[in-house]
Amino acid sequence: MTFGFAPSSTTSLAMATGAASRHGRLLEPAEWTAAGIPLLSNPRELVSGLHSRHAPGPSTAVIAVLGPEERLVASASFVQRSNSADGWEYRNALLSRLRRVIPHDLRRRTPARTAVLMYCRDGDERWTEEDGAWMWGLRDACTLHGLRCGAYITLTRGGWQVLGEGRGGRSPGSDTRPGHLGSLTAETAPLTLSTAGGAAEPLRRTAAR
Repeated sequence: MTFGFAPSSTTSLAMATGAASRHGRLLEPAEWTAAGIPLLSNPRELVSGLHSRHAPGPSTAVIAVLGPEERLVASASFVQRSNSADGWEYRNALLSRLRRVIPHDLRRRTPARTAVLMYCRDGDERWTEEDGAWMWGLRDACTLHGLRCGAYITLTRGGWQVLGEGRGGRSPGSDTRPGHLGSLTAETAPLTLSTAGGAAEPLRRTAAR
């Protein structure tokens, strides 16, 4: 598995101030790969469904909680703009949203649910220090909420990419118009999922594009 590297505006500022090196709150690609993050069985379907529901734009993070068989049980989206790529700040933002949409599983010996993060940003699919900070934040938020740390997905103009897996696609991308939640194929079934407001409502998975 190989990774490219590209600077971002937050990366440049973090390097200039020494924030990233001082706090160390980011994960390098090799550390993320070595963490044994569970693979998604159908990342295209998950990405398409989250994109249709949340219609993320640049700087939007979508946190999703998956149950058995990757059943989507809760999700929330929010815009996170920061002057520095700091995993601690991202961790707090993710943990705040998780607490709003789903109870913690800290009493379980083994996590039963998995949290996945999709982040829409500028640039290309290559790893940045901003991605590394989000990875750190996701892993720490999962630990504090009793969840298994799942995949980190970037959404750019070029499409989507599951970092660390080498899987991705051209659609949807950061400038793709969201599809209709009501579209349903013979293989899919209705879901019930909680939003950031805490209310449960029916949702049907969108067909993978």
